[in-house]
Amino acid sequence: MCPEKLLFSILMISALLTVALSLSTPLPPEEIEALKRIAEVLNKPYWNFSVDPCSQEAGWVSQNVAKGKENVANVRCSNCNNDGSICHVTSIVLKEQKLVGTLPREMALLPFLQEIDLTHNFLSGTIPDEWATLPLVNFSLHGNSISGQIPSWIGKITTLQKLVLEANRFTGPLPKELGYLRKLTKIEFSANGFSGELPDTFSNLTNLLHFQIGSNNFSGKIPQFLENWTQIRIMDLQASGLQGPIPTGMSLLKNLNDLRISDITGNSAFPQLEGMQQLQYLILRNCGITGEIPSFVKALSTLNLLDLSYNMLSGIIPSTFGSLNHVNFIFLTSNNLSGSVPDWMLNDKNDIDLSYNNYTFIGGNGKTCQLNNINLLGNLHKDDDQSEGVPCLETIPCNGENSAIYINCGGEEVTINDKTYEQDSDNNGVSTFRLGTNWAVSSTGSFLDSSDNNNFIATAKRELSMPNSELYKDARITPLSLTYFGLCLSNGNYSVKLHFSEIIFSDYNGHASPGRRIFDVYIQGGLVLKDFNIRDEANGSEKAIVKTFPAVVTRKTLEIRFHWAGRGTTTVPMSGSYGPLISAISVESAFKPPSKSNLFFIGITSAAISAAILLIFVAWKKGYFRRNDAIDTDLKGLETVSFSLRQILTATSNFSSSKKIGEGGFGSVYKGRLPDGTVIAVKQLSANSSQGNHEFINEIGMISALQHPNLVKLYGCCVEGNQLLLVYEYMENNSLARALYGPKQCQLKLDWSTRHKICIGIAKGLTYLHEESMLKIVHRDIKATNVLLDIDLNPKISDFGLAKLDEKENTHISTRIVGTIGYMAPEYATRGYLTEKADVYSFGIVTLEIVTGKFVSGYINKEKYHLLDMAYAAKEKGDLLSLVDKRLGVEYDQDEALGMISVAILCAHSSPLYRPSMSIVLKMLTGETDIPDFVPDPYRFGENPGYEFGKNPYEMAGSAGSNIKPFYTGKFGNGFREWESKSDSASYDSESNSHLLASSAP
Repeated sequence: MCPEKLLFSILMISALLTVALSLSTPLPPEEIEALKRIAEVLNKPYWNFSVDPCSQEAGWVSQNVAKGKENVANVRCSNCNNDGSICHVTSIVLKEQKLVGTLPREMALLPFLQEIDLTHNFLSGTIPDEWATLPLVNFSLHGNSISGQIPSWIGKITTLQKLVLEANRFTGPLPKELGYLRKLTKIEFSANGFSGELPDTFSNLTNLLHFQIGSNNFSGKIPQFLENWTQIRIMDLQASGLQGPIPTGMSLLKNLNDLRISDITGNSAFPQLEGMQQLQYLILRNCGITGEIPSFVKALSTLNLLDLSYNMLSGIIPSTFGSLNHVNFIFLTSNNLSGSVPDWMLNDKNDIDLSYNNYTFIGGNGKTCQLNNINLLGNLHKDDDQSEGVPCLETIPCNGENSAIYINCGGEEVTINDKTYEQDSDNNGVSTFRLGTNWAVSSTGSFLDSSDNNNFIATAKRELSMPNSELYKDARITPLSLTYFGLCLSNGNYSVKLHFSEIIFSDYNGHASPGRRIFDVYIQGGLVLKDFNIRDEANGSEKAIVKTFPAVVTRKTLEIRFHWAGRGTTTVPMSGSYGPLISAISVESAFKPPSKSNLFFIGITSAAISAAILLIFVAWKKGYFRRNDAIDTDLKGLETVSFSLRQILTATSNFSSSKKIGEGGFGSVYKGRLPDGTVIAVKQLSANSSQGNHEFINEIGMISALQHPNLVKLYGCCVEGNQLLLVYEYMENNSLARALYGPKQCQLKLDWSTRHKICIGIAKGLTYLHEESMLKIVHRDIKATNVLLDIDLNPKISDFGLAKLDEKENTHISTRIVGTIGYMAPEYATRGYLTEKADVYSFGIVTLEIVTGKFVSGYINKEKYHLLDMAYAAKEKGDLLSLVDKRLGVEYDQDEALGMISVAILCAHSSPLYRPSMSIVLKMLTGETDIPDFVPDPYRFGENPGYEFGKNPYEMAGSAGSNIKPFYTGKFGNGFREWESKSDSASYDSESNSHLLASSAP
């Protein structure tokens, strides 16, 4: 062939190949290049670029995906020109592909991309700003670890219809710009760390069908504008952080199919849901709802689940509610419902939980905890006399008394270290009470969104490599509440070990699962673990973690409860993956149980012991044994674990100086570690000081009776030889004082949100001490050094050794002034008048320290200052924000700062009658109650307003000749009257108390 013809043939073949490639690959070259870059970032090696990405062939579109599975990898093209010669990538769906790394900015190089779905992967980082130009319609990052705030530019993507960011690590407020996306039909933001109020602009989202924001840190009230969403079908506000009441406008949402609201503060009326004929799921759990269940509930004909648990509902359920027999699940646990159990419930085969109400029932078998599918645990019976225990448990016969219990929760019988853990492999049910040999278990709840909603046992997906793996390969799970009871136990002190391992959430190649299982644990009714996350505690999935707690058995029964409060993820790795999970429980006595042979000798020697007691009594009367006996008497009956001195010495390396972490009011404080790994703080007191002994016993007696997340937990004590020791939980971040203004190398960078959280936490702790605990406690020495910070910078009030027990609930005179200069209330420091308002004053000072980052008093440019004087001066100048810690710059919430400073000034008023109670303070800080306008404090400026000590300023405000002006003229209005009615110190009887003033001097 001649060269000319050969060249012509080559050119023709080349042209044909070019045409063929362009016909088989209609994507523009720049989009193919973009896909290659995305593949590199996401590590997608099986994207086959020798095949047309628009061909829908294997590698570009998942083939034969099993029904119910989400492992989908699809790249789809559309938006082609008229002859189909050029198309564009419009959808990238990569679900459950085990993708790691960050979100690829290169997605922005696909200008026609309408859908991004990266559900259930291991991606992290933030949303790239480069994506702002994409014409997205559907956008899902569900189930990853994406962090940061939602970019405001998303509000400019007017094409967006579905925005799914559930189960990530987003924080901060929602941008108001989202409210401009009028085409939005779905918002799923649950299981993140969002904060702030819902923007008012959300009232524009009238096309919403699906709105989920549960498990977040939002604030403010549930907005009334929700009534605008008349098309809404699914609304989930479980544990969102929003506050009550439930808006009355809910009655307008007639298309609701699924309504879930839980864990809101404040009281609410039952929302008007009459006429909602499409409602299938109704959850109003722990919403503070009072009153009776309204009659319209019986007419909700499509209802499949009704959950009104943990409210304050009262009254009876009438027989006319028999129309609810079509409802598969009814949960009414922990209310105040009474009367007889309706016949229609007794004959119903559906699952019903009536536990912990006031129902009366006499069954065929007498007192019962379970009848058919009805859980009746914790109810009364007609022959009960308001028993303090659990009536149906008290009738269970005991064959002797036990001193140990071992349960393999969810698994078969197994022997570990010569201890046999009993099997607990029955699946149980949605509302079940079941007896073991010397224990029982009660389970409540249904995994609503799971296809397997009746499976309450989890099994590890692969073989576990941890020690004693037989205990952890199975576990019991529950969607709401799981309670184990130890029965027929000898009364006394016990050690409770809870064995956990996260076997459902799997990590991948060193990347943590985005799933977060969060729940609370109670022992004997006291909260011992708040927002507990197994994986975080164990530093990974499929790793064992054992938590040990002391417990006191007084009625032969031990109660251990695991409770889901709506926190954490619920849809990772699949829907229904949430709720408490427990692998095993071991309970062992802290005392040595008597053997059978010992019981024989006890009878033989009883007479000799009686004689010995007589001799000891005579010796005691003569003064022998007085000191140790006094200590034993003080310790008698205290509900706390007793540690041996050997244990403490081992834990603290013989009180090594290297373990010393501070000085307490009566001695040194040491860091220690128990054999099980528990880190402790040991306060060493002097046994030679009678005052020290008294304070030591005083602390044990009160702290062991108090359980609250914002109080330091007392693990136990040691009284041996000349040692008096308190064993506390260890606080990783020391004190608030050190964090704010300690040595520079010890200070912590506390951002504004952390400071605000600390302030609210202290207020919650004091509210509990003053108003919520069974005992009424006045601390008397609230200051920054007595506020400790845990590893997450949560505040915990410490040092109750100086607390004053107020059993009579009235104003009293302290016989010994105890406190710290600068923090003490004036009436207490000068006159010895002690009420809870003294703590309120101290709280005001500490709040100013939190805002300013300064000690209560000191020197600035060689000039003496006091924070309260500075606050009043700033108030006079109208410049309160000048008090804010300069280290924060502009990174703080101005409204919150103004609120905190105003509340602090109010708390530190010179007259206790002008100070609010701590519960009102807490409401002010959380926005539930308005903060009043400034209340003048004439004493601070040396004026005499005509106020006489011992007179009620409410009366004097309008009296003739008084210079005090009415002070309830601000937003708060007559709300000050609420303080007056709640205060235990509304007036002072100065005449009757005058004879005590002399003894109140230090």
